[in-house]
Amino acid sequence: MAEENTSDADAAAAAEWEKQLAAEESASAAAGGDAKAGEAPPRVLNQDEIDILLGFDSKDEKSNNSGILAILDKALSGFEKMPMLEVVFDRLVRMLASSLRNYTSETMEVSLVSITSLRFDDYLNSIPLPALLIVFRALEWENFGILTIDSSLIYSTVDVLLGGRRSARPIRIEGRPYTTIEQDIVKRIAEIVLTDLSTAFDPISPVTFQFERLETTPRFATITRPNNPALLVRLRVDMEERGGGVEILFPHVTLEPIRELLLQMFMGEKFGQDVMWEKHFSKEVRQTEVDIEVVLDEKKIALGDVLQFKVGNTLLLDRAPDDQVMVKCGGITISTGKAGKMGDNIAVSLDEPVRKKIKEQI
Repeated sequence: MAEENTSDADAAAAAEWEKQLAAEESASAAAGGDAKAGEAPPRVLNQDEIDILLGFDSKDEKSNNSGILAILDKALSGFEKMPMLEVVFDRLVRMLASSLRNYTSETMEVSLVSITSLRFDDYLNSIPLPALLIVFRALEWENFGILTIDSSLIYSTVDVLLGGRRSARPIRIEGRPYTTIEQDIVKRIAEIVLTDLSTAFDPISPVTFQFERLETTPRFATITRPNNPALLVRLRVDMEERGGGVEILFPHVTLEPIRELLLQMFMGEKFGQDVMWEKHFSKEVRQTEVDIEVVLDEKKIALGDVLQFKVGNTLLLDRAPDDQVMVKCGGITISTGKAGKMGDNIAVSLDEPVRKKIKEQI
């Protein structure tokens, strides 16, 4: 009896396996038929292909100039189209070296490291703490910028000014906030940098950079929207075997008022005197036709009376035949004179030169 029960259980298990195999074969056959009837199933991208599409490269983490990231960050390369920026910061490097040398009485070498564009939020997130961020205002451009002096330059300057040890590696206490003396020294350095920066921009467009406030937390130094592009200028300041970096950040919107001037290829485009162009321009201006108006008199009348005017009405003017009339061009009185007649035409005899009258109006 036990052997009969075992054989029955084996037969039931075999029958169950046969049903499952038949169901799987029918499902695979149906899927194959659908694939043949329609298009091929879509191909799924692997992780490496997804990284390449987005612009990431696992072999080179710094490679971000391809894929979708390159399209999104295309607007960040605007500084390359502003040749005058390099001229401005080259002037700043030369002037800043002399100014810092006079301030510290030490041999200073200032060099331009890079000019890059990046998102404003990315810059704030990259600032190491503790930090001192100087927010400055461009008065004529009505906007702001950020000046950052790294800790190594701050401690090196403090050692030089306060007679500290002349070590190639300045002492830095991690996590310690900057003291009041260190903040005052940073403010003084910032004023020197901003003064020289204003002078460097003078040949392009006169501007005054004014110290606004000092922040120790990057998020409190927000001067534009996080996703807005900004121009970052990195400078290197060396004194003997030590030194540090200075970073100047301009949001693109800050430079927008002088964008056309920064697009110049050379300084002569603004300051060069083109004699031939001046002669041509003067000739064309003198040949320009303008409309001249001769006004006998002006009188204020109520709008209701004007609406009641009819053909044949007479307007009384407080003028005599020998009184002066006004000669206007573009709404500006350029001269005065007396009305008369020459032949069949009405004429005006001017009492004074036009040029003198225009100067008085201006």
